[in-house]
Amino acid sequence: MGCNLPDGGVEAEFEGFTEALDVMEAWCRQGPRLALVSSVEATRETGAPKHSGFTVSG
Repeated sequence: MGCNLPDGGVEAEFEGFTEALDVMEAWCRQGPRLALVSSVEATRETGAPKHSGFTVSG
């Protein structure tokens, strides 16, 4: 789950195994080609999944 913020930032939420989350966090720190990533704040939580299934909107 993610969204663009009014200040130009991006907020995203990921769920998965630790190894997959590590890969996603590393990608977020680099960003896509031509992106300028100035900082990343990551918070890890434990517990039951909040979402099920997979959706793409746009």
